[in-house]
Amino acid sequence: MAKTEPIRNIQDIKKLKEYFKKNNRSRDYLLFTLGVNTALRISDILCLRYNDVIDFESGKVKKHLNLKEQKTGKDKCCFLNEVCVCAINEYYNETNGSKEEYLFQSRKGTNQPITRQRAYCIIKEAASYTGLSAQISCHSMRKTFGYHAWKTGVSPAIIMDIFNHSSMKVTKIYLGITQDDTDDVYRKILL
Repeated sequence: MAKTEPIRNIQDIKKLKEYFKKNNRSRDYLLFTLGVNTALRISDILCLRYNDVIDFESGKVKKHLNLKEQKTGKDKCCFLNEVCVCAINEYYNETNGSKEEYLFQSRKGTNQPITRQRAYCIIKEAASYTGLSAQISCHSMRKTFGYHAWKTGVSPAIIMDIFNHSSMKVTKIYLGITQDDTDDVYRKILL
């Protein structure tokens, strides 16, 4: 079984977003946007309800997403950046969801979120359509966040904290560091 990879190229991220937008798949656009901007696991994303992201008193998107991670049981406070806020606003204006409705509604059943398997199919289909050759899955969204945070100079210790990892060894695996990445370090350190 091949290892899931982060999406290393910013242009590929843009292609995936454009694919969802061009095909009027606003739910899937929001799913992907939250995935690559929050580093949340897909199981935590799929459980989100409108009241998790919208302050219904003010009608505005919340600044932070507060949840209990399903896998670890740990509390998580996640800042929603401007890309997330815009995507949430667009989706909310389109759907007018109520407080207790899931953000990522399944077409099957009443107020049921899509399954992990459906989310996987959404991401794989988009990756295939846009020509991404890497091993892409839902977990790629989380890894993509870590990889790009690391590439912009964020300390691996902070990334470890964001991921709620218990060891740096696990975080290093998530960062998807390649030989090209280490070669770049040698190219830049000219003492």
